[in-house]
Amino acid sequence: MTNTNELLDAMRGETLALEGGAPVITHEFPRYNSLGKEEQDAVQKVMESGVLSQFLGCWHDDFYGGSKVQAFEAQCAEYFGVKHAITVNSWTSGLIAAVGALDIEPGDEIIVTPWTMCASATAILHWNAIPVFADIDPQTFNLDPESVRRNISEKTRAIMAVDIFGQSADMDALRTIADEFNLKIISDTAQAPAAQYKGKWAGTLGDIGGYSLNYHKHIHTGEGGVVVTNDDALAERVRLIRNHAEAVLPDREAMPINNMLGYNFRLGEIECAIGIEQLKKLNGLVESRRALAERLAEGIRKLPGLSVPYVADGNTHVYYVFPLLVDPDITGVSKFEIAEALKAEGVILATQYQNLHLLPMYQQKTAYGNSGFPWSADFTRQDISYDKGICPVAEDMNDRTYLGFGMCTYDLTESDVDLIIQAFHKVWAHKVEMSR
Repeated sequence: MTNTNELLDAMRGETLALEGGAPVITHEFPRYNSLGKEEQDAVQKVMESGVLSQFLGCWHDDFYGGSKVQAFEAQCAEYFGVKHAITVNSWTSGLIAAVGALDIEPGDEIIVTPWTMCASATAILHWNAIPVFADIDPQTFNLDPESVRRNISEKTRAIMAVDIFGQSADMDALRTIADEFNLKIISDTAQAPAAQYKGKWAGTLGDIGGYSLNYHKHIHTGEGGVVVTNDDALAERVRLIRNHAEAVLPDREAMPINNMLGYNFRLGEIECAIGIEQLKKLNGLVESRRALAERLAEGIRKLPGLSVPYVADGNTHVYYVFPLLVDPDITGVSKFEIAEALKAEGVILATQYQNLHLLPMYQQKTAYGNSGFPWSADFTRQDISYDKGICPVAEDMNDRTYLGFGMCTYDLTESDVDLIIQAFHKVWAHKVEMSR
């Protein structure tokens, strides 16, 4: 790759695509596809067996699913180094089951980040518990432990640590807080399977955690998820919630029945057959994406006013998203203008992510019916705020500084990455330099 100054010099002679010039990238990047013949053959064998699902919603040997379900769960447990891996039909389902398994009571509070997919918070509401939003770290975009500490109340029961964009939250700091206040930790590692935190797998460092198998993740089964834990009791409660818990409890040994409102969260034999083959590919797929992300970071890190992804000490990053920060005080133009210019050159960036606390549901505090429940209930702390300003770092990033490139979306080559680097330099050579 050419160095920054040489590339900027070369791009000054080019006209921005926005202004009628030729775009740097003239082809569409191919969509990411991790499926191959191995998955096709595995599906064919399941089809030939005639057994697409073997779950029974009653107390029976098949309560825990068929051979492919149990094989995939065993292989996930071995890979992630945990006692239990439980498949579910989506990671949203996995989060709902995980929260329910924790003995959460109505009105209890779980601290969560506003920068996450909406299911992280709504899984809490499913049990009539209350999401409390803490701010994010300005470098990793994960929960800021000090903000978590400031948001603990007498009703706090758990912390949901979301490993956003592809790297782990600061689990040591969060565990210190959790132990101090007797809280549980849920690791929402939907976007970061195979990321590591100090030599251990992200997602395995809380009391319970897990991964998404949605179609645009690193590996997938179309839809699906995997819950992981080393706690026998939590694992069994998740398995019960997954499969109509209330129907089987009369036939079980005596056990707590709270939150045993069961669902059908079961993953089928076809999906698990695919998952078995996908898991074999995970390391290679992650390493390939990491190498491309590092190439991209190296190519644009010296552009003024642009910050490439920060990887915390002890972390590895799997780059579900390649997050960037723009400093408009240095660039002289907004992130929106930069994104518009890059789009014309063939690079599509997200200009915003999430601020869940600003969604209408939280602003109006209405989830069930029209009465404001559960926030209006007498078991709920009444001074919970979702006002703009409670998460200033997250809000400012969303409004002014954050740009995201969806590494998960594309099957990129080194040549593609080099073209993306050229596009950034072209925009900086015109939009940024001319504004300064």
